[in-house]
Amino acid sequence: MNGIGVLLIGGGVLGVVVWLLHKLGRALATILEVLAAAALVFIALWWLLKSLLWLAKQVVTRWRTSLTVVALVAWWQYLGWLPLAIVTASVVAVLASWQLIDVVSYDHHCGRFLRSWWMRWAVYARKLPAWLHACGLSIRDETLPVEVTVNLVGRRRLLSRKAASASRAVQVPKVLKVRSGPSWDEVRVQLVPGQKPEDFDEAARALAVARKVKRCQVRELEPNVVSIDFQRRDLLKSAVTSLPVPDLVSLDGLGVDLRHVWSGTTEYGSDWRVPLVGSGAHCLTAGATGSGKNSVMWCPLVSAAPAIRSGVVRVSGIDPKGMELAYGRGIFARYAVTGKQALELLDGLLEEMEARKHEFAGRVRMIPISVEHPLEVLEFDEISALTKYTDRKTRDAIVEKVALLTTQGRALGITVRGYVQEPTKDTVPVRELFPRRVCLRVTSKTHVGMVLGDGAYERGAWANRIGDSEAGVGYVWGEGVREPLRVRAGWVADEEIKALENYVTNCGAHVVGLSEGRAA
Repeated sequence: MNGIGVLLIGGGVLGVVVWLLHKLGRALATILEVLAAAALVFIALWWLLKSLLWLAKQVVTRWRTSLTVVALVAWWQYLGWLPLAIVTASVVAVLASWQLIDVVSYDHHCGRFLRSWWMRWAVYARKLPAWLHACGLSIRDETLPVEVTVNLVGRRRLLSRKAASASRAVQVPKVLKVRSGPSWDEVRVQLVPGQKPEDFDEAARALAVARKVKRCQVRELEPNVVSIDFQRRDLLKSAVTSLPVPDLVSLDGLGVDLRHVWSGTTEYGSDWRVPLVGSGAHCLTAGATGSGKNSVMWCPLVSAAPAIRSGVVRVSGIDPKGMELAYGRGIFARYAVTGKQALELLDGLLEEMEARKHEFAGRVRMIPISVEHPLEVLEFDEISALTKYTDRKTRDAIVEKVALLTTQGRALGITVRGYVQEPTKDTVPVRELFPRRVCLRVTSKTHVGMVLGDGAYERGAWANRIGDSEAGVGYVWGEGVREPLRVRAGWVADEEIKALENYVTNCGAHVVGLSEGRAA
């Protein structure tokens, strides 16, 4: 009986314990369910808050894209897809027509912004971080804690949970802005602590390979910001040939547009035309030896050959070296080599200018160009040879006369086109009197600002980076050009110069307006 009683009591106690454990388990399960639900709600709210903050940041930093998306969605919801499709197609058609009609204007006002937006989202925001990491331009956090587990078999190194995420362990420069031109992409990135701009200079070649382009250049904009510039394509890599002289024989000299004379090709693939008369006609071209100054000089003359032959344009030349212009000596109505001859030539132009003043003063604001009053074009090669490297008296007189011609000659049909290797203020004291300037390959970055003005280099006129094999390639900045325009002047072979001379002088039988007295 005692044994049976013990079993009954033990069974009852066990039942009570099981019942209590069951109740306790149900209570714990309920508590865990509540905690799990609270955790899920907290995590969901946390991620929702992070998402909202990220979305707000994107809306603020990329407000153009955000507003565009919001506008399109609202249009779709309230007006339907058909009006949206019609307006979108119309905008695309207008932009395409604009690009076909005037690619330069289109790119300046619209094209480059659309291209920059597309290149940022489609290329650089997605791919540049991987390129930078592959080229060694990322910083890995080496201070992460390490856990070491030791057992009887050996030991094992385990990275902390933080190191498990590679994105947290590696810091990559952040893309700040993308600016896309017709040939180059400028990608501004913010450096991370531990990097310096020189690291990007050393990796420029590797970045070019990663981007699959030929050239990549790095510019330091701020202590922690650099611009990685990729050249997508080079529209001026091939030499540009001037217009053949025989093709010009049938043209009427009076029909030549002297305000838009063909001189080469721009980086947009369109024609580069320069004015020989009117606003921006006075032009100063600077470039090192072999940079292509002769192309800038001769190509417009070839294009204006009918006007020169008919007498509408009369060309004078100052050639201190006695070699460059002498090859086409026959086309120059006035020609000078020495300082004394240059003064006589300039005096002749000043006399012509004074005579035109008296004849047209009070009648017109700009004289009409004709055979009776031709456009006087002065080609002044190696201008520094006579404005610095000569005796002081001659130098001062030449500078004074050139200043008079450049300040007063525009309205009176007199144009001065100068060429120089060293564009310092001491070398060319009157350089600011040339409203249009061309900078070919130069030897120093500072020369770019001397020729094109302050801020030209920062705007992309990297004339000091032009290669030795790119003769005729340069940048134009001046009247009518809002930012540096990369161009390549048409190359004129020696045979073309002789053909031009024969054409202008009617094979040597007659030279229009030739002043033999001043040719000595």
